[in-house]
Order: sequence, then structure tokens, then C-alpha cells
Amino acid sequence: MYEIKDGKIELEHGSISEGLIAIASGKGGVGKSTVTANLAVALQNQGKNVGIIDADVHGFSIPRIIGIEEEVKVEQESELIHPAQKMGVKVISMGSFVNEKNPVIWRSPLLLGALQQFFQDVVWNELDYLLLDLPPGTGDMVLNIMQKLPHARTLIVTTPQVTATNVAGRVGHMAEKMDSEILGIIENMAYYECSECGNKEYIFGKNGGKELAKLLNVDLLGQLPLMKHVREGGDKGNPVVEEANNDDISREFNKIAKEVIKRKKEFDPSLEPMDLKGGPGQA
Repeated sequence: MYEIKDGKIELEHGSISEGLIAIASGKGGVGKSTVTANLAVALQNQGKNVGIIDADVHGFSIPRIIGIEEEVKVEQESELIHPAQKMGVKVISMGSFVNEKNPVIWRSPLLLGALQQFFQDVVWNELDYLLLDLPPGTGDMVLNIMQKLPHARTLIVTTPQVTATNVAGRVGHMAEKMDSEILGIIENMAYYECSECGNKEYIFGKNGGKELAKLLNVDLLGQLPLMKHVREGGDKGNPVVEEANNDDISREFNKIAKEVIKRKKEFDPSLEPMDLKGGPGQA
């Protein structure tokens, strides 16, 4: 998979110097992929080289949100894969190989094999950060990634709603059991602000992310408002951080990016990654 050398994660065809970040959620529909795409662009805007692996293989949406239109390039002889790029961010996804309207009807071993190929056969070159957009929940895919990529730190996305924070808490407790460090909590859809009067409505409840961070004894890295143009930008492939980079939500994403950079840690060379193709508990 990779090895730690000279303080970096050395991949087959690239390296990661600052962070391997697994972005997780307890349930679907909380905006995890939107957060992943915009955080990647925000990190890129801070001068970092960033890649995304869309590990939500069944529910891939990163190509649509970030606006990937070009196809990946595959070298015929070596079969090495060159990822697509948008706004400087490198992206690999099942959406790079199949139409976004077609289902991916694969079981876990095949899915994990695809993810392993994304690590080993993609020409990433030198990255500062590689973000993994995980499937929602605590199933086999998430368990394998947390267990077998020990240098990945987990960033949990939730809405303030109790049902969302409860299941996000399960992801947090699973990360703890897997000895996967939790980088922090991002509360999405924290409030809706009326564009006419500026009044804030807490549609999904208030401060659920803050309570979850307290429960898991980690930091709340940011609270993102619910805004119409975020959805519109995602539908059109224009992440809000790039499209409207001076509004409240863009400033919050940039603040979160700075917090992520500030929390950079050395990669522990004593930890060894395992083959993703094996089942839980198998090397």
C-alpha cells in the first residue's frame, strides 16, 4: 500500500507529506461529499497540493460536485492511471470510469480492490493532503479503511439534528476502537440565514456538532450554514469556495482548512498499513 519514509507517506507513484484524512459521516444526506470537495479546494487555496479518493464507491458524487469533466488517462503499457484535475485538485473516483447514472453492483472485496488500485496504480505525484470521501455509516468499507490505513485521521461530518449526531457518534466510537485519531467535527447545515432579513433559523436543531465534539473529546472545527448557492454550485460542478470565495460559508471552509493545516502531525513510522483486499481483521 505505502510506507513511511523521510517523514512522508510514500505511495507507489507519489507521496503525502502532511495528511491522509478520512472524511466520514454516520448517515447519508449530511453533506459529507460537499464538505470534502470544498475542503479540498480550500486547502488548495492555502497553497497545498491536494488529492481526493472518492471512496464512496456505490454513491460516488465527487466528480459532479467538483466539476470533473475530463476522463482519467490510463497508460496502455503500464496501466498507470493519471487522475483528473479541477482547480488544481486531483480526483479519482468510480465516476471516472462509469456513467454517474449507472449503479456499481459490486460486493465489498471488489470495492476494496478498486480502492487499493486507487492507492497503488494512480500517479499522484507529490501531495500535501489526500482526502478520502468515505461511504456513510460503519460498514465493512469504513471499517477496513480505518483498520488498514493507520495513518489516516478521521474527520466527522454531521448536521445538528439528534438523529444525525447519534449515528455520527457511532462512527467516532468505532474510530476510537480502531485507534484511528479523530481530527475533529464539522457541523454542516448548522443554520439557515434569511437572505432578506439576516435572521437565523436553526432548522435541524442547534449545537449538535458542539455536543458531539464534547462527547468524543475532540474539537469542533467549524459550523457551516445551509445556503442555497452551495447546492446550486455542487449541481453545476462549481464548489462554493471557488465560486463565491468571500461569503460566510467560504470563509468558514477556509477557516476549517487552516485548522486542519495547524493540526499537522508527523506520521508514526511504527504503524504499518495493511492490504485493503482482505476482510476485517485480515492482513
